Amino acid sequence: MLDEYHYDRMDRTPVFLGFTIYLFPKLDRYLALFAAFVSAGYAFKLFVERSPLTLQLLDHFGVTLVVDPLSGYFILTNALVTAAVILYCWHSGKTAFFYAQAIILHGSVNAAFACADFISLYVALEVSGIAAFLLIAYPRTDRSIWVGLRYLFVSNVAMLFYLVGAVLAYQTNHSFSFTALRGAPPEALALVFLGLLVKGGIFVSGLWLPLTHSEAETPVSAMLSGVVVKAGVYPLVRCALMVDEVDPLIRIFGVGTALLGVFYAVFEKDTKRILAFHTVSQLGFILAAPKVGGFYALTHGLVKSALFLIAGALPSRNFKDLQHKPINTTVWIALVIASFSISGFPMLSGFGAKVLTTKNLLPWQTIAMNVAALGTAISFAKFIFLPHGAGQENAVKPGFWPAVILLLGGLFAANVVYYEAYTLANIVKPLATIGLGWLAYLLIFKQSVLKLPRMLEQFEHLIGVMSLMLILLFWMVMA
Repeated sequence: MLDEYHYDRMDRTPVFLGFTIYLFPKLDRYLALFAAFVSAGYAFKLFVERSPLTLQLLDHFGVTLVVDPLSGYFILTNALVTAAVILYCWHSGKTAFFYAQAIILHGSVNAAFACADFISLYVALEVSGIAAFLLIAYPRTDRSIWVGLRYLFVSNVAMLFYLVGAVLAYQTNHSFSFTALRGAPPEALALVFLGLLVKGGIFVSGLWLPLTHSEAETPVSAMLSGVVVKAGVYPLVRCALMVDEVDPLIRIFGVGTALLGVFYAVFEKDTKRILAFHTVSQLGFILAAPKVGGFYALTHGLVKSALFLIAGALPSRNFKDLQHKPINTTVWIALVIASFSISGFPMLSGFGAKVLTTKNLLPWQTIAMNVAALGTAISFAKFIFLPHGAGQENAVKPGFWPAVILLLGGLFAANVVYYEAYTLANIVKPLATIGLGWLAYLLIFKQSVLKLPRMLEQFEHLIGVMSLMLILLFWMVMA
């Protein structure tokens, strides 16, 4: 009963505080930060106890919540990223509405990280989608409203597919639990997975993501890439662990997503778009090895949120302009640390996450994921080799450094979780990959002028892509 009480407090506190902010608008930042701390505390509790808690909400229907160390990694990611965003916005003049929606989003994403059934997950994803839309559209410019509506439309269509699939799975096994996928008809599996692939920004179903993440405000981009898309990825990881039959399918999409995202990122010339495409790619790493996906999700959430906040402090989004506009040295150092981590450099948690993922790959995945890792090194060489020096002393926002220090500090602290990774063989391979990536960038890709088409990202094609993905999924399940 005590565990159920602690879970109930973690699940309801953020949402309750989100609405409380409207009653006490002068306390908006403090209440929002407190909600993030509550989530962090609960996540650490899950790591200490390591005993899963299962709550059966509706008898005989399989409506179930499960919290365990896997949930803990995702919840901790949500807590740290949300806390960093609140610190970043502390002196920005954001209204109580912004903080309320941020915490409602935080609470609904936490709920998604505890779901082990399709109905609870549907509710959590729908609430998070509405809150994310309101944050994207917060500036109330024509552009932000259009990007927000585009996101909301794609999200809602995806969830319609998902809901039909969930009903079909229930008709087969009379349960809404994720385990109902076992033995479900192919169309049920295809529809459920299509909805989750779209929500998670996976493979071509996630091509709505680059525009949305790159055009949103800097703190909102950090939340979207750091935690929101993981609300769609987490159920896929959980399904792979609960239903052995779907594990190969999820691994296939992990590999395809990692390669697709990094392919676009290597040739991209816009800082925020390259980070958005790398969100797609890194989500592939999470799915490629579901057993260790939680730790990779934590590392990616911290580093990608930090990178989006840093990108907002750069003098330009265009790499050609940045070649002639030196970055302030302290900002450049933060940028390099984050770029090193996502590239897999030792002493940062990105190194341990990549080693752990590599050790849990199947033989057929190895070559493709090594290519994706090389592409990551090439992409972030663009940031590492940018000129830096004096200037831009007052360019960063007052809350920039507390937020970035929290996130980068998390990368150093999380590095100790997998200290067994520090063997000579494990260290040499990532360093060789990074060195080869830097060399390829300096000799080949730095002068590249190839511009990839954006046709599939256009709004009128997104639903068509969903339809094609549904056919592909159905064929893969039948096979």
